[in-house]
Amino acid sequence: MKDFFRKNGLGLLIAALALTGLISIGSVVLPVNPLSNLLGVLATPFRAAATAVVSWGEGVYRYATEYEALRERVHELEVELAELEAANRAATGALEENERLRALLELRESRRDFVFESATVTGRTSTSWEASLTISKGTAHGVEEGDSVITETGALVGVIAEAGLNWSTVTTVTDPDLSVGALVFRTGDSGILEGDLSLMAEERCRLSYLSAEAALVSGDEVLTSGTGGLYPSGLVIGYVEGMYTDPSGLEQYAVLRPAAELSSLTQVFVIKSFEIVE
Repeated sequence: MKDFFRKNGLGLLIAALALTGLISIGSVVLPVNPLSNLLGVLATPFRAAATAVVSWGEGVYRYATEYEALRERVHELEVELAELEAANRAATGALEENERLRALLELRESRRDFVFESATVTGRTSTSWEASLTISKGTAHGVEEGDSVITETGALVGVIAEAGLNWSTVTTVTDPDLSVGALVFRTGDSGILEGDLSLMAEERCRLSYLSAEAALVSGDEVLTSGTGGLYPSGLVIGYVEGMYTDPSGLEQYAVLRPAAELSSLTQVFVIKSFEIVE
């Protein structure tokens, strides 16, 4: 039965409308008598059906119109949201840039001997034996092998290992190839900053060759010592996370958390020259 109405519904509707029309005309043309009354009785359900069909059609049209308007409004709201998100990103980026410039200005004021070259981080290499960055400045900008690379706050990122014309590779503080003289600010204990294969994946490094009397605590700040004049003194390397004794039992070392967030750096500063403090 459902299939019958599904297949023949349109034809039946047209027939019902036609019959309703004929009966209506007949009820008007024919005089009021039993036949007219009969026609009126017969016409009533068909008139109701026709009215229902018309109402249904109006409802469908109204729904389609309102749905289309709703779709357009949703699209407008999506566009507005995208614009607001873009504006928020721009504002956040501008705020972060202002904070970087403010920190850099403070660093310039405290270390007037530094000559900086700003660079963008363009690539990262992180394997089980290497941790390095590629930056956007090179020999054409006065950058040379051995130059220290820092953040705007003076945190040591690493050292230029190779300088091309307009690019350079930076060996970071977690790379096993890096070795820098270091000093614990609170206690004055000296040691050597080294990358460590076992710590590199965790973005940690090692302060080796500490004296047997060294008593460092978690949170102690470690700076570059400037010994030998290869690197500036006073750059923040990182913070002590723990003290350990090597397998021989003869040497203490500390695990450091680098002050520079190496995995999220976007901009760095190369120290092209500085005053050597003896």
